[in-house]
Amino acid sequence: MIQLLKTAALSVDFNGDKRELEAHGALAAMVQPALSKINQRLGDEKPALIRKDDFIASTWLPPIPSGPFRRLLVGEAKMTIGRAIPQTVSIEVTRQCGCDCDHCLIKEGEGELSYQEMVSVIDQALDMGTGIITFTEGDPLLREDIIDLIRHVDPEKAVTNLFTPGLELTQIKAEALKKAGLYNIIIGIYSSDPAIHDQIRGLEGSFTKAVEAVEVALRAGLIVTISAHVTSSSVDSIPDLYKLASELGAHELSIWEGIPKTPEEKLSQIDREKILNFYHKINSTPGGPRLFASTYFEGQMMGCMAGRRWLHVGVDGEVRACPYLQGRYGNIRDMPLRDIWNTIRDCDEFKGFDCSCSAQEIFL
Repeated sequence: MIQLLKTAALSVDFNGDKRELEAHGALAAMVQPALSKINQRLGDEKPALIRKDDFIASTWLPPIPSGPFRRLLVGEAKMTIGRAIPQTVSIEVTRQCGCDCDHCLIKEGEGELSYQEMVSVIDQALDMGTGIITFTEGDPLLREDIIDLIRHVDPEKAVTNLFTPGLELTQIKAEALKKAGLYNIIIGIYSSDPAIHDQIRGLEGSFTKAVEAVEVALRAGLIVTISAHVTSSSVDSIPDLYKLASELGAHELSIWEGIPKTPEEKLSQIDREKILNFYHKINSTPGGPRLFASTYFEGQMMGCMAGRRWLHVGVDGEVRACPYLQGRYGNIRDMPLRDIWNTIRDCDEFKGFDCSCSAQEIFL
């Protein structure tokens, strides 16, 4: 039995043999619904990785046990008493990218946050209780100080993820990322068909580079997630993408609902049922990578995280509720991150449990 959290009103223990979280204290009943959801997943689904001293239920979550996971538990406890915190903060660190994707929203602009501004964002997020920090957009590996930014994140407080199309990852850089403390590298591969992936990326040869990046990252000892956004036309290709992830030895395949640009691209209820059925099939089958699906995690399990558990900082400092919603609530150059978060939390749009994604409707 490992004690993950101990306060006057709440303690949470982890039973490693049962792989189960147990809550005690005055606030135990309030956090039990969240713990029950987690326990069900721990019992029904295979983890992404089991290590000597901890295990990783999903690459999108901190290891159990760990300081960042303990902070997530604190965040869940605070949420039950109306004091929600941004448990995960994603930060766009650069506009630079070797790809030319049609879906990119930042390639036409100019400028990005300075190193000191980035450090300030990280520090403010950690002070608010954040347990997961993700560096993203366009390709963070093209930012010269990315290693320093990763190193600045206190590993006792938060895990650090990094999104990349995989064009710039060398063995030396991968080992430097590992040494700096990167938790999880997320490499975007949109199809198992090289031609389709290259077309989406707007760059010939990008599929080959992404596959090589997965192999390089694994050799460096990094946790590796392959990530893809799907629309209605690509749902049936998920099994092939999973097969590729399995052949490469990735720890998890992450499937996100893509933002539709036409009515035909929008996921139907049948599409979502296909995703959910495949999700349950894969995660109840031993061996192979774990499968993450936002359709389940941000649908049935936790509900929409935007403005509830998630905060997104744009490359220009503008803060949004998540990467997919375009509403701006303040700029970190003008306001403290906490004040911007409070502004978001005052919006009726981000109150209560919502199993649907508002961004799915906006761009139609």
